[in-house]
Amino acid sequence: KSEVEKAVMRAIDVGYCHINSAYIYQNEEEIGRAIQMKLADGTVKRGDLFYTTKLWNTFFHPELVQTCLESSLRKLQLSYVDLYLIHFPTALKPGEDPIPEDIHRNITFDTVDLCTTWEALEKCKDAGLTKSIGVSNFNHKQLEKILNKPGLKYKTVCNLLLGNLRVECHPYLNQSKLLEFCKSKDILLIAYAPLGSDLRKKW
Repeated sequence: KSEVEKAVMRAIDVGYCHINSAYIYQNEEEIGRAIQMKLADGTVKRGDLFYTTKLWNTFFHPELVQTCLESSLRKLQLSYVDLYLIHFPTALKPGEDPIPEDIHRNITFDTVDLCTTWEALEKCKDAGLTKSIGVSNFNHKQLEKILNKPGLKYKTVCNLLLGNLRVECHPYLNQSKLLEFCKSKDILLIAYAPLGSDLRKKW
């Protein structure tokens, strides 16, 4: 077994129920095998686990969103995820390379309206591929763009329109203004890197 498989199996054994991953982490097959083994041996039922995964930036075009989610589901050997997030609010050029670069080694971005990407997530929810949808690493202006979208389908917390926002949050980056904004919109802010994180110069 890989280190990822062993870690996930051990986590489930000791009571972890929320497993957080993403297309770009490239470990969903290992996580899927671990989950299936724990389901098979009766340690947990599917409903005991809350699985989060994320839409990668090269799949922002509406016609590609479900493709990305279905790829994750195949690797995980699951029929649905509990939460599907837009990983970052920045579109990258579609293609096989997850971080596309030009001949000068600069990242190649794309222009996609976040609202159309969000509409595609809504369709994934309607299709039963995810129970909830949300965003990750958005600021309040990017959140408002979606919240103010005409024809917004899921606006209540129970339907989890933007019921979840996942951002880096720790004592050195307390996100107080963003937290207050989220509270005013009934959005749950989920912290990652609560002990801090290294600087990623590429981003």
